[in-house]
Amino acid sequence: MAHQMVFKRYELKYLISFTQKETLLQKIAPYMEADPYGNSTIRNIYFDTDDYRLIRRSIEKPCYKEKIRIRSYALAKGEDTVFVELKKKYEKIVYKRRIAPPYDMAMAWICGESDKPCDTQIAREIDAFLHFYPPLHPSVFLSYEREAYYGKEDKNFRVTFDHNISARTQNVSLSGELYGRPLLMENCCLMELKCAGGMPLFMAQLLSQEKIYKTSFSKYGTAYQREIFPVFMIK
Repeated sequence: MAHQMVFKRYELKYLISFTQKETLLQKIAPYMEADPYGNSTIRNIYFDTDDYRLIRRSIEKPCYKEKIRIRSYALAKGEDTVFVELKKKYEKIVYKRRIAPPYDMAMAWICGESDKPCDTQIAREIDAFLHFYPPLHPSVFLSYEREAYYGKEDKNFRVTFDHNISARTQNVSLSGELYGRPLLMENCCLMELKCAGGMPLFMAQLLSQEKIYKTSFSKYGTAYQREIFPVFMIK
């Protein structure tokens, strides 16, 4: 199955307990199907400037914000394919554009050590971002387990559950082991609803019935506030 490279959608976040998750899974079963990539371990490297300009601005919750990362769905090294993702948010709409170069090439490109790996429109957009925010460095490694589902009638509607979310600032590499500081409380996971337009009625009714309310949660933002900011301020 070909990977989607361009996204435009709303992303709504909810912190829920495992008990709530199991209740939701039972009740959405008539409307949702497991995604082909539904059960996966996601590894991310987030990049930032030396003064963490990107994440500091993001935490301020401006009308427009952007960030860049490298993502893989397995341990990656050398010539393994990864995703370089440029993610922007403007007036609550998330725009994501990505390309899939080899890991070593992606790292060298984002760190300013080589030219873009291909000459496509998305690569040029990412390259313009890199030239606007030089220099960038690997800031945080983030990993988590994900379960994903999509709507039977509306395949653009997706529900994901992320758990075992952890972060570290040492050994920031997709080829390392999975370890880091947990970002969520025990027996808790992050649910995200991703939709191109309005939320399906069945989901809105279910959230209301279960008294599950939207929250604001950034994985990178939380990692910055817990792992980077205290050390950065001391320096």
